[in-house]
Amino acid sequence: MRAMREAIRLALSAGAATFPNPRVGCIIVKGSKVVGRGYHKRPGLPHAEIEALRRAGVKARGSTLYVTLEPCCHFGKTPPCTEAIIKAGVRQVVYAVKDPNPRVRGKGAARLRRAGLRVRGEVCAPEAELANEPYFKFMATGLPFVTVKVAATLDGKISTARKDAKWITDARARALGRELRNENQAVLVGIGTVLADDPHLGSRVKGSHDPWRIVLDSRLRIPLKARVVRSRRLIVAVTGAANQRKARALEERGVEIWRFPGKHRVPLRPLLRKLARRGMISILVEGGGQVLGSFFDQKLVDKVQWFLAPKIIGAANAVSAIEGRGVARLADAMELQVTSFSQVGTCWLLTAYPMKR
Repeated sequence: MRAMREAIRLALSAGAATFPNPRVGCIIVKGSKVVGRGYHKRPGLPHAEIEALRRAGVKARGSTLYVTLEPCCHFGKTPPCTEAIIKAGVRQVVYAVKDPNPRVRGKGAARLRRAGLRVRGEVCAPEAELANEPYFKFMATGLPFVTVKVAATLDGKISTARKDAKWITDARARALGRELRNENQAVLVGIGTVLADDPHLGSRVKGSHDPWRIVLDSRLRIPLKARVVRSRRLIVAVTGAANQRKARALEERGVEIWRFPGKHRVPLRPLLRKLARRGMISILVEGGGQVLGSFFDQKLVDKVQWFLAPKIIGAANAVSAIEGRGVARLADAMELQVTSFSQVGTCWLLTAYPMKR
């Protein structure tokens, strides 16, 4: 349905700015004309339906409202959308997918029906769910949605044996990789990546939001002059082995130090739960190999974005994209369902999801 697909495109234009709220887009149609458009821009601002109703004005009376998520029926930071829809005189509401939030979950549609509106749901539902992957994962599990981004050669290497990693992919692929950061609230790497590359980890896309940087650094080896420190949007996850004096110096620079028990590795699941409590429900994991391997070993990966460069590095001791424990038997290997494979510059981008056994 054309109107709903346009609403989904509007929803996606918000990037990660709406999280932990869902991405929502809305189109209002009267006759054969679109009279109102809107999307939710960020928490605290009007919802998509309110934006579209404001643009439609009196033309909303007798119209059909298409929205990517069931309208809310409760007071939060903003009033319920159901009441605004009823007051505006909308004749019919078509929504793509039911809101999994227990405060809504069918109640919004029921409220509209009680007011005499025609309501139809589950229109373009798969596309709408895909546009809100982090929100649905968070509502179901309380954990963030984890996307792994890899840039590797055909033989699965991310640097040579001498740690030369610039550049595996071409400029167009790297630019798209930075755009992926705009779709996530935070970018996570290990301390090895920071020490080797001193990365910026921002999206550097004009007009986009600036993601949080998360560094796994058990012993707190991060340099005080690292670029991520200067971002002032940095969380460093450490263990009991971290130097307390250095921790205080970083905190004075605006860095958040999150301490976890033990002295060896930062526990990933507790870290993800803490991030979710902070409202961060979409995390992009960029490396290095040990960090990526740990996420795969612990089955914490929800989505894979793999940039494949037409190069061969070779050498047994060159750095592999995925390290960690791995599996002993091929039968235990993680299987992926590939949903797209497209050319980007001279490289290829594969998008895939772990298959549930």
